[in-house]
Amino acid sequence: MNAENIADSEGNDLPTTPAVLLARLSALGLAHETVTHEAVFTVEQSTAVRARLPVLQQGVHIKNLFLRNKREEMWLVTAEAHRPIDLKQLGERIGAGRVSFGSPERLMRYLGVRPGSVTPLALINDTAHRVRLAVDRAVLDADIVWAHPLVNTMATRLSGADLRRFFTATGHTPAAIDFVA
Repeated sequence: MNAENIADSEGNDLPTTPAVLLARLSALGLAHETVTHEAVFTVEQSTAVRARLPVLQQGVHIKNLFLRNKREEMWLVTAEAHRPIDLKQLGERIGAGRVSFGSPERLMRYLGVRPGSVTPLALINDTAHRVRLAVDRAVLDADIVWAHPLVNTMATRLSGADLRRFFTATGHTPAAIDFVA
């Protein structure tokens, strides 16, 4: 861990701070805005926060699943927050076979975040490109997308197009999933 580590809400060090991430977004020329809020761990908690903060009431909010399969392949799946997801079908759709949730230890090792803070922006920490990415087409096509900037006490606004540019900058090519089809 480097000198720019930050402790998350549980006092654990993170390999990249939200400030470093946001500076990277700016350096890439990606428009973004970040708001601070109380810690959220579920879609329901996030929905309650959005109801109280008008700035968060526009755009697409997401949920993120950190998954692994029997071959020890890691997957990050990002979908619209209220999208129902069947893990068995999802594994087939992304070509991973049977998937299960990755452990908190794997999550920290591969993406550098804690449970509750899983975000596509954590790909900044996957410099070895060991995590495969699948993203809901509705997220990629959105004018506004809200994601955690590595901690679950903030939300960062980007466009779907800028999120794609971020993926390119980190060396990750998302498999676009059309959950509606």
